[in-house]
Amino acid sequence: MSGMVNEVRPQGRDELNARVRIGALAPLTRPGWQEAGRHLLAGMELAAGEVNDAGGIEGRPLELVVRDTAADPHRAAAAVDELARLGVAALAGEYHSVVARAAATRADALGLPFLCASAVLDALTEQPTPWVARLAPAQSHGWRVYADFLLAAGHRRIVVAAEPSVYWASGIRILRDHLAPRGGTVTEVDMRGATAATVCDTLADRHATVLLLLVGHPEPAVSIVRSVRRDRRLAGTLIGAPAGQPEFAAWAESLGEDGAGIPFLRYLPERLGPLGARVGTALRERLDQAPSFVAFEGYDTVTVLAEVLRAHGADRAWTPESWAGVSVDGTRGRIDFSRVPDIGVWQWAWAPVQVVDRDPARPGRFRVLRTAGATAP
Repeated sequence: MSGMVNEVRPQGRDELNARVRIGALAPLTRPGWQEAGRHLLAGMELAAGEVNDAGGIEGRPLELVVRDTAADPHRAAAAVDELARLGVAALAGEYHSVVARAAATRADALGLPFLCASAVLDALTEQPTPWVARLAPAQSHGWRVYADFLLAAGHRRIVVAAEPSVYWASGIRILRDHLAPRGGTVTEVDMRGATAATVCDTLADRHATVLLLLVGHPEPAVSIVRSVRRDRRLAGTLIGAPAGQPEFAAWAESLGEDGAGIPFLRYLPERLGPLGARVGTALRERLDQAPSFVAFEGYDTVTVLAEVLRAHGADRAWTPESWAGVSVDGTRGRIDFSRVPDIGVWQWAWAPVQVVDRDPARPGRFRVLRTAGATAP
């Protein structure tokens, strides 16, 4: 685990000054999605180790100072303040969109560079900022790809089971805006006052052909999936999870065969190039399981930051246009950043996007149903 520290230990001033430190944010405990956090951190650790094996940053070792956000925006903001006091050169990571937004807002206020790995919420900051960039495609981009997949498959009547969240509300709005002009309807079931039986009744009453899960895992997602699968009225209903829950092993473990055939968004190319394949093998060994797209996001995040720090210096000699000069081979394509309309941060436009599901015949295998975006080198 070269390149990582979980806690800051007392060190001499000379030793600290010799290091280049990046603050790494990830949800490592509940209620955060721990599996996503573990994959994200594994990717960041692998990249940091490779940077050090190649000589570090201008001869100085790279060190990750890891902070657990636990899916808590207030905890994330406090971590950013602490990491800034510790003198990190930049911030990396985070999976949950609402948490990343809190971290990005605080990083902007402090003038601390932050490369967000995985969060997709369009409004990552309220105002345009020169300090924040993002690798993951904006939610409006990825979820439109998902909506087009549904339309191409002939689906027009859609029900969403949703919990209260800025992220879920944004997703519903994107789906409605994209589907309505094309004859689609989106009916929302507010899970604060509903049960899995309510969802089934709504699907039947609306003659809907799709149920989208905009809810947490394991509950209420597991109960809803099992109820729909066993309701004879709903034979043939497509269940979808655009936020990507079925990507992770915990989904298959909790649902088994019921968890297959549920399309989700994944940010990988259809085929990895040589760099992606090599990193994928190393991540598999580190995780002892197949790496998710989140692990590749973590690797690319630290790889990009290392290149920026080499180019601009490790002591936060950042300028408002530093992101504009980035051009790095990542595991999923050539990464550079631009200003995208209605997106307030520097954005890689775009990472490759897939719609994928677990094969009902072999739930451990993924099927690519639709692709959009870049091609890996």
